[in-house]
Amino acid sequence: MIRTRFAPSPTGYLHIGGARTALFSWAFARHHGGQFILRIEDTDLERSTEASTQAILDGLNWLGIDYDEGPFYQMQRLSRYQEVVDQLLATGHAYYCYASKEELEALRTAQRERGEKPRYDGRWRDSQETPPSGVKPVIRFKTPLTGEVTFNDLVKGPITVANSELDDLVIMRSDGVPTYNFGVVVDDLDMAITHVIRGDDHVNNTPRQINIIKALGATIPQFAHVPMILGSDGERLSKRHGAVSVTQYRDEGYLPQALMNYLARLGWSHGDEEMFNQEQFIEWFDLGHISRSPARFNPEKLDWLNQQYLKQADDKDIALLLKQVLDQRGVSIHQGPEINAVVALLKSRVTLIPEMADAALYFYQRIEISDELKEQHLTESNLLAVKRFKELIQFVEWTVSDISECLKQTTKELSIKMPQIGIPLRVIVCGQTQTPSIDQTLYLIGREEVLARLALAGV
Repeated sequence: MIRTRFAPSPTGYLHIGGARTALFSWAFARHHGGQFILRIEDTDLERSTEASTQAILDGLNWLGIDYDEGPFYQMQRLSRYQEVVDQLLATGHAYYCYASKEELEALRTAQRERGEKPRYDGRWRDSQETPPSGVKPVIRFKTPLTGEVTFNDLVKGPITVANSELDDLVIMRSDGVPTYNFGVVVDDLDMAITHVIRGDDHVNNTPRQINIIKALGATIPQFAHVPMILGSDGERLSKRHGAVSVTQYRDEGYLPQALMNYLARLGWSHGDEEMFNQEQFIEWFDLGHISRSPARFNPEKLDWLNQQYLKQADDKDIALLLKQVLDQRGVSIHQGPEINAVVALLKSRVTLIPEMADAALYFYQRIEISDELKEQHLTESNLLAVKRFKELIQFVEWTVSDISECLKQTTKELSIKMPQIGIPLRVIVCGQTQTPSIDQTLYLIGREEVLARLALAGV
């Protein structure tokens, strides 16, 4: 059975790059009827936080990325790493290294001065020296001195690295905490991971990890390294490009379906399909159509997708999100129109939920008219038109078509164009010049409230 995993470090929030890696790994497992495992690599004791762990879990949950096992935490598995280290020491594949930080820094400085690549020189590899007293050693892996590591990357193709390019990496720190390259190997083997799908910043780690797996006599998983995401300017993705946490996109009013769809299309494609749901993505996803070159993050494209998903979404679902934002702003919806109807009227005009909340305000509260709008639009002739319209709506049945007829009759009687009644009405009733169709807007606000707002404006 195919088993994939996502293994973030809880040293920050779940960002776009990590979310896409999780999405690809999850979709690959789901496509093949396999299992997806969540692992939290929390061995960076100084930077790992519970808040970051929770943000990762919240981000995955919001995107709809569910996992079959986990979350597993590395810091709860320290005895297991020690067990495997002891195995490597016993078979001669690892050794204690007593070199101090100062010693190693002096070594690197001398190597740089000679124009060499800084690397550990193996001084304790086969040393017969007596270990210095009082020094807690690290444990290093004994990398083969000859030969090479070759693996077929499922995205990049065949990759070969000579062992002479690799030094003896530390696999266990002096405090008994494993390093990344060792912990990940033990975890992937114990969790029977068959396919490791991760960012291509890990390509250089893979030969090291394969050597450790071989030393343990275990089966090597298949690797797929996904190219990084760049900003729209071609630079490494950062906060200024929109590389914020997934939960921030949620809080800014994006829909999870839109972000999922957008992330899926970042470096992967299925023909010319731009929009697809989760089920289609799982059905179509394969590693063969992941691009080998970096993807570019385009916030305008994400906004466009979100707009399309808003238009297609069920009004009730969007109404719940809209009510949350209005509640946060202290706006009660109890005195205004039914919120689902407001959503139906506004959703094709906005990109994000907070924008919809901005547009919905005048349905639920009276907006003060600015002096500039009064001066520009509430002229004597315009107010005359509004007064006539007010007279006409007093006794008609309150339907959109009847309101529309009253508007048409006003323009006809006074020989004016529709904006000469529509705009001043919008200014008085809504406090702005731009709204959806004025007859539909007035209908939702309700006759009594419309008449009350006209009266407040002295009409």
